[in-house]
Amino acid sequence: MHVQIRIRGHLGAIWQPEIEDLHITHQPDGTSLLSGQLADQAALYGVLLTIRRLGLTLLFLEIEDEKEST
Repeated sequence: MHVQIRIRGHLGAIWQPEIEDLHITHQPDGTSLLSGQLADQAALYGVLLTIRRLGLTLLFLEIEDEKEST
């Protein structure tokens, strides 16, 4: 599944391994966009738990399941 997650603040590259290697893009509005492929919902829940554990504010979540888009 392809995911896009927007969080408040700029997340440093040091956290890359903690977020399942999603690509981190800093946005001009002071947010970070985490995007990329995740294997399944368990991996997504792991990323969301990491966001919670770090005390970050989740602003947006979009999931595109390749099975549904074909």
